[in-house]
Parts: sequence; structure tokens; C-alpha cells
Amino acid sequence: MKVLKITYWATTAVFSLMMAFSAFAYVTQPEMKQGFAHLGFPDYFRVELAVAKLLGAVILLAPVATRFKEWAYAGFGIVVISAFIAHTAAGDPLSARIGPLVALALLLTSYFTYHKKQQPAGMLN
Repeated sequence: MKVLKITYWATTAVFSLMMAFSAFAYVTQPEMKQGFAHLGFPDYFRVELAVAKLLGAVILLAPVATRFKEWAYAGFGIVVISAFIAHTAAGDPLSARIGPLVALALLLTSYFTYHKKQQPAGMLN
């Protein structure tokens, strides 16, 4: 059970930090504005995504109802899969497409360990 909790908190913290850092970069770095334009997204989407990522990161780390965490996990799943698709469609190099896949692996690990640790102790296999 201890390994499960450590895995959950480590992956959730790293993923949340990644999302918070990228949200901060979206609104402070001019290169990000150019990157969104390169991918064909409107500028308002950059700000909208930054706010959503910050809220989602807080929800994943905060002690809130499972329902809210489920929505955050689903939203982040859509975001990272969409990022992979957008970079692939834009013809970006493999190095730009690896980041979303790493984020997806962290997100999935966090999600599954979250549900494992929610189960009563007698039900863990």
C-alpha cells in the first residue's frame, strides 16, 4: 500500500507541475504564442487552456470529491492526446511529440493508482 501511495503522489505531483509550468509559460512566453499560431489555434485558446490547466492541476492535488478528479483526469487526457495529434498533424519533429506521450503515461499512472488507493484494503489484488 505504501508503494501505491508513493507512486500515486509522485506521478500526480510531477504531472501537475508539468501542467502548471506549461500554463504559466502559455501566458508569459512569446514563443508559446507563436507555437499556438504554428499549430493553427486561435490566441484566445492559449489563455483558455492555461486557465484550465491550472484549475485541473489544483484539483488533482487538492482533497476534493472524486467526481471533480474524474473530470480533471478526463480533461487532461483529452488535452495531452490532442497535443500529440496537433504536433503530428503540423509535421513537428518526434521531439515535440514525445512530451505529450510522457505526460499521458504519467496521467494514466496517476489515474490508475488513484483508483487503486481508493479501494478498501481487503479488495486490493
